[in-house]
Amino acid sequence: MTRVLVVWCPDWPATAAGVDAATPGAAVARGRVEACTAAARAQGVRRGQRLRDAQRCCPELVVRERDTGAEGRLFEAVVAAVAELTPRVEVVRPGLCAIPARGPARFYGGEEALRVLVQDMVVEAGYDCGSGVADGLFAAELAARAGQGGVVVPEGGAAAFLAPYPLSVLDRPELADLLRRLGVATLGAFAALPSGHVAGRFGADGALAHRLARGEEPRPPAPVPGAPDLSVRADLDPPAALAEQVVFAAKRLAGELHEGLAAGGLTCVRLETSVGFADGHVLRRLWRHDGRLSALAVAERVRWQLSAWRSGRPVPGTDPDGVEAPPEEEAVWGGVTWLELAPDQLVPDVGRQEGLWGGTAVTDRVARAADRVQALLGHHGITRPVLAGGHGPGERVVRVPVGDLPPAGAPDGPWPGRVGAPAPAAVPPRAASAEVVDAAGGPVVVSARCAVSAPPAALAFGGGTAAVTGWTGPWPADERWWDPARARRLARFQVVTEDGAAYLLAVEGGRWHVEASYD
Repeated sequence: MTRVLVVWCPDWPATAAGVDAATPGAAVARGRVEACTAAARAQGVRRGQRLRDAQRCCPELVVRERDTGAEGRLFEAVVAAVAELTPRVEVVRPGLCAIPARGPARFYGGEEALRVLVQDMVVEAGYDCGSGVADGLFAAELAARAGQGGVVVPEGGAAAFLAPYPLSVLDRPELADLLRRLGVATLGAFAALPSGHVAGRFGADGALAHRLARGEEPRPPAPVPGAPDLSVRADLDPPAALAEQVVFAAKRLAGELHEGLAAGGLTCVRLETSVGFADGHVLRRLWRHDGRLSALAVAERVRWQLSAWRSGRPVPGTDPDGVEAPPEEEAVWGGVTWLELAPDQLVPDVGRQEGLWGGTAVTDRVARAADRVQALLGHHGITRPVLAGGHGPGERVVRVPVGDLPPAGAPDGPWPGRVGAPAPAAVPPRAASAEVVDAAGGPVVVSARCAVSAPPAALAFGGGTAAVTGWTGPWPADERWWDPARARRLARFQVVTEDGAAYLLAVEGGRWHVEASYD
């Protein structure tokens, strides 16, 4: 087993969003709490909670939208602090990094001395953290979260240390729920099950979770003797002065790296990215890969490296020759002369499950075409629709850049006032103003009790007027009532006009507008 030291920064998404640990605050995404501070947890706020429930528990909750890019850029300061002690720092995810413990522990006087020294370095950099040492990454992460700042688990004691923990720490809700219904409540009870039976009943992912519960490495040793050098390198001449140039090169290199790994039937557990500057400085980082980082995700991590290198550099201006420097957020000081991506640890690729009859959700050819378009138009130049939750038709679909992870499940609602199926065929970016009148030519109004003054007889919008031949509604919606600045109260109608067109209308504050249209 490998002795690992893990540095864990608590509530990192909230920290990166600018919320102080002493302030009740939360980082949210898609209406749910992704992370919250200790002050918020003391008042009942929990991760995964709906925002409205969190604000009910803590009315003074400071809410910030989660920014994964900012999390990665800011965490580079923590990685740089740890790298002052040992150069091989592996970034597992923003908020969590790891280093091999054996060599540094011998140099600094033992594992406990190393643990305290690393923790002090991060705290001096301005960030709260816990640090722990154990056999393997999984146990070391839990050791960093234990006690008042972390503990050192004795060598060979990972299984005993993990035994009392609940199954929820495996981060596999479906497996944990099934095991609880079978009478297995802790990691120790799960680890006691026979390995062969676990693999036969729960499959490959269950077998991996079983190895973690037993304090073992997630994969059994599987060396690849005589593997060829699969690292890829790009020399930039002239040196790249803008971060976007380096990120574009990183994306291309990541595609070449993935093709080489696939051709050899291999996957990468850790990826080392090296950036060489014109002044001779080389910036290296280790990133946890596990075969799940797309070419775009690898390029984004290179951008985080460059953002850390730019921090603390002088403000751009005009050089002695009168040439204006690039903006600070895009400048790469000194210029980048080369970039290299190297798989740090290779394991055999177990493959992936294809769809029925050989079909896949997104073919490699489509993915490559999307990458080329993004290279021309930018990261947000090509997106795909993803279903989400919401009351109105424009809120039910979010557009996610190709290569980014989709939202982790649509909010479950309920969404009172949501118009039932079928969904509208077209939703304009902005709702068009409209007028709805009754048979006498007077405006149709909706009272506070959702009573309609008269049946709609005509609809006018976009320079034309059409008689209404059928209508239904209203569907009242009282949205964000807990936030006075964003609160809305409206009612929706479906109408059919004499030309056969169907529309979804909404009236808010006495004003009508067309939200969507039906085919």
